[in-house]
Amino acid sequence: MTMKKYNRIILILALTLASCSTTKFNKSMSIEKIPAIVHLDDKSPTFSGNVEVQMLFSEKNHEPSRLTGAEVKFNPRARSAWHTHPRGQLLVVTEGEGIVQEWGEPARKISKGNVVWTPPGVKHWHGACADKFVKHYALQEKDSNGKNVIWMEKVSEEEYEKAAKME
Repeated sequence: MTMKKYNRIILILALTLASCSTTKFNKSMSIEKIPAIVHLDDKSPTFSGNVEVQMLFSEKNHEPSRLTGAEVKFNPRARSAWHTHPRGQLLVVTEGEGIVQEWGEPARKISKGNVVWTPPGVKHWHGACADKFVKHYALQEKDSNGKNVIWMEKVSEEEYEKAAKME
């Protein structure tokens, strides 16, 4: 089984498990088109560098599921701002090499085949290495207030340079 097929199976399983409630919600299968890729750059308050985000699904049409998911590509040197997830986040790295860092901890390298779990409320960032891109699936649930992420300050150039040396 190829890594791409394996990752798609993980996504389908996660969505299925998150939707298993038998309450008064729609019990019919739905089929949707994946929205277009959104290109972000330094003007974004949540990312630095060139980032491509393709939302795969949200809980909007899948009640009672609160699961949201996106495929994110960070081009070299691109990264997220510092942030937390109220219910945690799962990253499935599908291509390239990148960096993850928890607040107050050393940066760590990630690459194709890695699965990264960030517990609820842990301040962190993730992005690409200085000379390589990274692509991953990001899966997280919305909390009871409808939030799946709390954005904070951008990762500074100094913070990024220090982390990039750890690769």
